Amino acid sequence: MVFEEQAGLIFAPVLGIGTILGLYELILIHRDENFRGSHWIGHGFHAVVFMWIALFAIFNTDYFLQITGILDKGWPLISNPWAVRIIIGIILNFKIHATSAAIRSGGLAARGLTEHWTHTIIVSALAVTSPLYWPLLQPLLPTWLSGTGSWGTATEPSGI
Repeated sequence: MVFEEQAGLIFAPVLGIGTILGLYELILIHRDENFRGSHWIGHGFHAVVFMWIALFAIFNTDYFLQITGILDKGWPLISNPWAVRIIIGIILNFKIHATSAAIRSGGLAARGLTEHWTHTIIVSALAVTSPLYWPLLQPLLPTWLSGTGSWGTATEPSGI
């Protein structure tokens, strides 16, 4: 596949899990905000693209800490890959919540509806822990979502 590991960077899970989590975020915010039309499509595109960016940083944290030499410095928080991933998750959490707050329009949204903190924490936690569950999820995903499964691939019937 084109998006395999290049020069130590990881791309495959970014596209697979990023698409799933971005759409999951879209479903949660759609349910919380009850918006439709171009806002739904615009936020969907926005959610998936920003999830790809966050997951690229999460999956490649070890690589970036290693090539910059920070991994060997022993600095608290910054030299620990999981601490860096959690910091990225916290930033992602506030980004998701701020985006949902910016979608307000008239009517009921005037009361200050925003996406529930529970939902943003769930999405952020799933993003941060994605390197742990990617090996379990990869065989279940179709190849077009960077998985190794056979879902979504055309196969010829046997015996023809």
